[in-house]
Amino acid sequence: MSERAKGMNLTLKVWRQNGPQDKGRMVTYRVEDVSPDMSFLEMLDVLNERLILEGDDPIAFDHDCREGICGMCGMVINGVAHGEQVATTTCQLHMRHFEDNAVITIEPWRAAPFPVVKDLVVDRSAFDRIIQAGGFISVPAGSAPDAHSVPVKKVDADAAFDAATCIGCGACVAACPNGSASLFTAAKITHLSLLPQGQPERDSRAKAMVEQMDAEGFGGCTNTGECTAVCPKGIPLDTIARMNRDYLRASK
Repeated sequence: MSERAKGMNLTLKVWRQNGPQDKGRMVTYRVEDVSPDMSFLEMLDVLNERLILEGDDPIAFDHDCREGICGMCGMVINGVAHGEQVATTTCQLHMRHFEDNAVITIEPWRAAPFPVVKDLVVDRSAFDRIIQAGGFISVPAGSAPDAHSVPVKKVDADAAFDAATCIGCGACVAACPNGSASLFTAAKITHLSLLPQGQPERDSRAKAMVEQMDAEGFGGCTNTGECTAVCPKGIPLDTIARMNRDYLRASK
């Protein structure tokens, strides 16, 4: 058996917190014989099974599709949102990217608008309220139009598609030193503002969503770029510039 195929032994330092008012603490666990082919969440599943058998409380963490498209999973791994693999969600991070006998720290998203519900689970409903403020098209559009009936420039279509890939995981907020949600908000504004269907409400949408973002307590963007560095979908920083232009025009 090759060295790569052998089971891995790991030391996990996991944030445990019973609720928003609990002080919280780091708890150390030893996990042995971990397959390199396991995903990060599968490794936590194995640990949780052991904790349950031992009568301990399992580690709470968000997850759903485990295919990197729903945005539910999210944790800070060794100080990096989603871990150090570029353009990778936590559920798509595999244990082969870690060394045997590695010490891994696991923490929740850290931002005031994302209060901890329990352990690694945070309340991201602030994102929902930003979307509710204007992240939609309310103009009745009727049935689906024929393909290519409304011409869209390829450069605009590509930029809109890039913005629409946002899965709302919140890694951008967790990575930003200001706790800013600008990349998320900009993505939700931009993917509509670049298309013909989004034009009637373009200005009011930008104004309402940015103001809701500020009301939720997120910090301001200072162009640090940490958000796009950890974004699992690689949404570019110039998306925020598009949002700012729309907001400034709407505020005149």
